[in-house]
Parts: sequence; structure tokens; C-alpha cells
Amino acid sequence: MSKRNLVLLALLSGILLSPAWFTWGSGLFLLFALVPLLWVEYELSLNPSKYKKRLFFWLPFLSFAVFNTLTTWWIKNAAFAGIIVAVLLNSTLMSTAFYLFSLTRRKLGDGFGYFSLVFYWIGYEYLYLHGQISWTWLNFGNGFAHNIRLIQWYEFTGSTGGTLWVLISNILLFKLLRAWISSKSLSKVKAELVLLLIILIVPVSYSLIRFYTYKEKVNPYQIVVLQPNIDPYQKFNDIPPDEQMDILLNLAKEKTDSLTDYIVAPETYINDNLWLDDMESNPSIIRIRQFLKNFPKAKMVIGATTYKYYPSSKEASETSRPFRNGYYDSFNSSLQIDSTSLIQYYHKSQLVVGVEKMPYAHQLRFLQKIMLHLGGTFRSHGIQKERSCLYSPQDGLSIATPICYESIFGEFVSDYLVPGREGIIFVITNDGWWGDTPGYVQHNSFSSLRAIENRRSVARSANTGISSFINQKGEVLQTIGWWKRDSIKATLNANDKITFYTRYGDYIGRISVFFGLFFLLYTLVKILMTFRFRKKS
Repeated sequence: MSKRNLVLLALLSGILLSPAWFTWGSGLFLLFALVPLLWVEYELSLNPSKYKKRLFFWLPFLSFAVFNTLTTWWIKNAAFAGIIVAVLLNSTLMSTAFYLFSLTRRKLGDGFGYFSLVFYWIGYEYLYLHGQISWTWLNFGNGFAHNIRLIQWYEFTGSTGGTLWVLISNILLFKLLRAWISSKSLSKVKAELVLLLIILIVPVSYSLIRFYTYKEKVNPYQIVVLQPNIDPYQKFNDIPPDEQMDILLNLAKEKTDSLTDYIVAPETYINDNLWLDDMESNPSIIRIRQFLKNFPKAKMVIGATTYKYYPSSKEASETSRPFRNGYYDSFNSSLQIDSTSLIQYYHKSQLVVGVEKMPYAHQLRFLQKIMLHLGGTFRSHGIQKERSCLYSPQDGLSIATPICYESIFGEFVSDYLVPGREGIIFVITNDGWWGDTPGYVQHNSFSSLRAIENRRSVARSANTGISSFINQKGEVLQTIGWWKRDSIKATLNANDKITFYTRYGDYIGRISVFFGLFFLLYTLVKILMTFRFRKKS
């Protein structure tokens, strides 16, 4: 095969991986999207003298660079440097996982080789989810967010199970295609054919049955979601806080009544020097409390930039900075304001790289001057190490509040949920940085995955869209679209059941890391032994 055809096949895989992230596409593309790239790897290994070794890395890199660019090009609207870094980093990591599979297959044969691809790839996704630098938007399991009827089994596996589904399907399809091309017969791969049919039919059949038979426990709460639609590039400096609060409270008046349990407002909506040790004197808090006096049952959950003061260096945290005679931390927080005197809060912990935190701060100190500043800071916000919920003073209902970027991390969101405690998930976010692009649509769709994984209803408040209500099957019930100032009201059911995934998290990822390391060590030992043998001979 010519080098030109290999390039075209690599490009084809990159293109086929992309439709899953768009409403006009489908995650089903992922089930065969890697087949052209697997053929490229096979062709390269068949003719080692014909092709340069570096193609084993650079052709997959081309494929994944196309995939990353087509699906996340919209990052450039927030910062052009961001899309460059995201594409280069993601493509490099994906190509490395694929290269390790190729190396193992060439050294240990097809059996170990294709098996290793599953562990290398899922291991990469899992480690990336837990790294200081983490841009896991394109983990394969996320690609089924628009196909909720097919993935109800995520309550057992989480989105990592979707990645497993993608990899096994592609490997089996490739082996069937290779057998057909080489012998024009599938008789030698009957086992693979049967296994492929099982892998495709069983999960889909179970999912469809589960989707149409799942019944929510009736435990209703009336919720109002607000979308104030304020330009995020003007919000933090150009529009006075009292004017922003006018917009929010006027929206709340439209739908709030005596039956309303919760009012949900977006991320970082309060941004006027809110100190944690003196919240009651803040003008925005005062106005919200005055509004809620008319609705004693209602609780408002709202995002805020908050600050904490440390009198001395002994009390100061790693992320704090000098302030007056002491130190202070800033936080991206969610607050619950209700009829009690206590304001409950949670601090965002999964921070956005380059916007809210400096990864590997000591090693990369020289980059601080070029870090982005979009409502965050080039120095890290403070974080909260453990997840915590906000609780209703009336009945103890638990509200998990993943803030913006946190909502794409499955196990992270599951850590909020308390066994035996009724709960709902509120996602508060500000997706306007990217403009009217696929980014905010993709972000909204990921909340459906969290609903299925945990069987929790979701209310989502975004500053500039999409705000939505999502039921426990991942169905989007109501939305407010892009660049609309509006409010919506719905009744969502709370749930206290803990799914298998909620209880055990990304166990598939942890298993994959273990076996991925095993395969890597085995491969390296094989290479070392071969080298020593050649040296002796």
C-alpha cells in the first residue's frame, strides 16, 4: 500500500471519530471509526523495511489531531493558544497509547497485542482523568451522550464502559475485515463474529428494555432554573453587580411561587468581594435573602467567587497569596441561601487548567505570565479535597453541585452522592466563553451521562445556555437555548438508590491501568531479551 493511502486511512479514522460529538451525528460511528487506523498499523507492521518506524507514531497522531480539531475547534474562541495546546497534548497522549499497543503487538503477537490496546487506551483515559493537566472531553465513552437509549447500562460501567465497547467492537470488526480480505471467508473467525454480535446486540437490547421500563421513584421537588444571559466577557468588569442581581431576581420572580423548592442560578454569578467569614454583609446576599422572605420554602443555589482570609502564614494554604497583613484564597463556589441563618457552600475542586489553576506550578512557574484569565486566575483557586453536598433544612434532601468542568468527570460526580440519602444534581456553569459553537451543546449532553450513571435527576443552570432539566434516564425534558434570557420550571424526582457505578466508580479504569502496566513491562522485557540475544549472536 502506498504511503498516500496510509495517510488517507489515518485521516478517515479521524473524520469518523468526530460525528459522535455533534447532535447531527451518533456515537455508533465510534464502533467502527478506528478500523482504518488499525489497518494502517497492520500494513506498517507487515512491511517494516518499506516504511519508516516513525510512521507508527505519526500516522496515528495525524488521525487524532484531525479528531481533536474537528470536535473541539471552538476552544479558540476563548483563547487561540488553548486549542493549539489541547490538540497537541491530546493527540500526543492518544498516539502514545496507540503506539504502545502497536509495539506490544509487534513484539508479542496479535493475541497479546490487540488485548493490550484495550488496557493501554482505557488506562490512558483513566490516568488523564486524574492528572493535574486533564482535558478528557473526548474520552470515547462521552461520545454516546446523544444516544441515551443505547447506554442505560452506564449505571454499571460509567462512560468508561462506553470506551471499552468502542475498542472491542473496532478490534473485532478489523479482524473480521482482515479475514475477509485475505481469504474471502469468515469461517476462520466464527468466534469473533459471534462475539461481535453479542457485544453489539446484548448491551443495546438491555439498554432499550431498561429505558422503556425504568420508573422513577415518585419524590417530587419543584425547581426553577435561571439563565440570566450575561456576556461572560463583560460580566466580571463591565456590568455592576447590583444590575446583574436585578436581572437574576426579576427572572426568579417569573416562575417562583409558594410551591418552589429550589431556585438554581449559574456559576460565579455573585462576584462582588464575598468573604466567607462575612457573607451576611455582602449586598448580593442581602438582596437574595430579602427575595426569599416571600418564599419561605424556597432555597437558592447560586455560584459565587468567594474569598477566605488567613491571618498568618501558618494558617495559609498552598494556593493562598499575600493580602494586607495576612493571606487569602479565592474559590469558585456554590452557595445555598435559605430560610436559616446558615449559608452552606461547596468549593469547586476540578479546576480548569490555564483558567483556574496552574498545573505543576513549581515546575512551570515561567509560564505564569501567559496563563489565561477568564474569570479565574493564573494562580490557582483554592479547592475542596472532598466532595460535599448542600442539604435542605426542611427534609435533608442532598444537592450535589458539580461546577462547570466538574460535570464531565463521572467518578468525581459520583463521589458527591450519599448512600441512603435522597438527592438531585444541580450543574451550575458558564459556557459563554466559546460563543455559539458546539462546545456548550456538548457540555450539556454530558449531564445526561451523569444522570444515567447515578440515576439522579439533573437541573442545569448556565449563564448563557444551555440550561436544562434532565431526568434519571438522561432525557432532556426542558431547555433554554443559546443567548436567551429566561427561566424554566419543572418537577424533578429525587432518588436515594445507589447504582453499581456510583458505588464502585471507574473500576474498569483501575483494572486497565494495572494490566496496561503489566503488558508494558512484558513488552519491555521482550525487547530487552531480543536485544541481548542479538548482541550475543
